[in-house]
Amino acid sequence: MRISQFISRLSAVCVVLSACTLLPMAPVHAQDVAASEKKTRKTPALRSRVYDQLARAQAIADEGDNAGAIEVLREVEEKSSSMNSYELAMLYNFFGFIYYNAEDYDNAIASFEKVVEQQPIPETFEQTTLFSLAQLHLMRGNYAKSIEALERWESLNVGPVPPRNLVIKAQAYYQNKQYAEAEEYITAAIEGHEAEGMIPDEGWLILQRAVFYELKQPEKVKDVLIKMVKLFDEPKYWIQLAGMYGELEREVEQYALMEAAYQQGYVTSASDTFNLAQLYYFHEAPYKCARLMEQALDSGVLERNLRNLKFLSTCWQQAKENDKAVPVMQAAAELSDNGDLDAQLGQIFLNLERWDDAIAATQTALEKGELSNQGTAHLILGMAYYNKRRYVDALNELAKAEEHNNSRAMAQQWRRFVEGEKQTYERNQAELSG
Repeated sequence: MRISQFISRLSAVCVVLSACTLLPMAPVHAQDVAASEKKTRKTPALRSRVYDQLARAQAIADEGDNAGAIEVLREVEEKSSSMNSYELAMLYNFFGFIYYNAEDYDNAIASFEKVVEQQPIPETFEQTTLFSLAQLHLMRGNYAKSIEALERWESLNVGPVPPRNLVIKAQAYYQNKQYAEAEEYITAAIEGHEAEGMIPDEGWLILQRAVFYELKQPEKVKDVLIKMVKLFDEPKYWIQLAGMYGELEREVEQYALMEAAYQQGYVTSASDTFNLAQLYYFHEAPYKCARLMEQALDSGVLERNLRNLKFLSTCWQQAKENDKAVPVMQAAAELSDNGDLDAQLGQIFLNLERWDDAIAATQTALEKGELSNQGTAHLILGMAYYNKRRYVDALNELAKAEEHNNSRAMAQQWRRFVEGEKQTYERNQAELSG
């Protein structure tokens, strides 16, 4: 890796949350020394003999020989007693780069710490190195040290603190679970950026959203997501915003946003699809619920498991499409260990006036057992037997239904009705035979 690649490499590995928000940086190296003339403090010069050795180490590192570069730097370090503060700082700066290149981050940090120990050195050099340290400490989980490096940077700064520093500070506080402090800095960074007419980095808004979430401020989470939808129009932000409306119990906005996301092709995952189907159901659109569930099951987005099949059948029933509900409920009942779904299937068949099917399904339900409402199953059987004029069987089942509290009242009404119908039928039969 060449030294110029250090900038992008470090930024790439310093990932916080779901997006990297760190800005490019790199330590000063030998090729930049001539251009670094502006100093606010008097510093010694970098002599050519030291410069040549550092440049040699740089060339070796650029060829991928980290060990060889370290060896050259060690040779230079042996003469440290004759080197001034600026030369020592440049030496340790190169150590830091080589160690980073070798992914030896702890030694890279130790080397950069030695850079800022050397005094005097150019303020711009010190600030650059402190910023590098802040990022490396953040990457290594040394959050307090990351903040310390930034505050030392600020003590050397003249003018306002750049947003990039505020963001890193916010990240460090967030990772250290100091959410109130994190909110202060990330909000300042975003507002400062926007005040200058610029769009904040997406990662900054991700961090701000996470901070507000941890602070249990759902209204502010929602406001950040609205901004993210407008700025970036990412499908995930539409879905997340809909979720926040749900958390805020603003179901109308949640429903509208999920419907809009669906129309744009943003609802693709199993969980999002099922959530939208539930919204259709609870907002009295059972046909749309059933169609969505059916399409998702046919395409493989949703598994043909007990939960999904049961819900699809329920949607068809609510949409008054019992003929479509039957095969789905049958498939769901086959996957169930208890008889509840078979009992529901019996109810559907009863509504469709398919008496034999109602009897068969309900008997299967009773055989499976573990019914949540056994009395209703006996009631369905009694009603189905009555419609087949099997009055004795009907009365037997209705008597069983009367044994259960939740079905007793209706079973008693039906029993009296069936008894009357039985007497009328038997009287008519007797008259016909006489």
